[in-house]
Amino acid sequence: MAGRLTTALAAGVAVMCATGLAAAPSDSDLEVVRLDPAAAPPGGRTVVHAFAANRGPDRTASPFTVVVDLPRGFAAEAPYFPENCRAGALRRVVRCTFGAGLAPLRTATALIPVQADADVPPGTKAEGHVQVVSDDDCDPGNDRTPFTLSVSS
Repeated sequence: MAGRLTTALAAGVAVMCATGLAAAPSDSDLEVVRLDPAAAPPGGRTVVHAFAANRGPDRTASPFTVVVDLPRGFAAEAPYFPENCRAGALRRVVRCTFGAGLAPLRTATALIPVQADADVPPGTKAEGHVQVVSDDDCDPGNDRTPFTLSVSS
């Protein structure tokens, strides 16, 4: 009997993992809201506001990561907020982790200062992306959005 129970429990865990039930401990919907940063002067700075909202209905039960992907000609410049944000080697991808517990209808924002390369011509408009990644998220259709970086003339 004990062997059958162990086998049944193992099969139940395998089904939960295969269906994603184990990876979705809450019924929350994280979405990214589009915010275009202010234009930067040639060789100057602006700030990307990577804005994620929990549409609910539950509080997030797992940490989530906000990823900012910058276009060519722009690079992330520390310091970042929150302090745990980390940039890749080329400083074009920044990942920021937020803890579990974001309540429904609440938001989390990562602030990423961005430097425009000095040789990016005035009037340039380039598309970057913000994405939120979470085991809790029940609707992946709103997890990524573009933003436009502009160089003023």
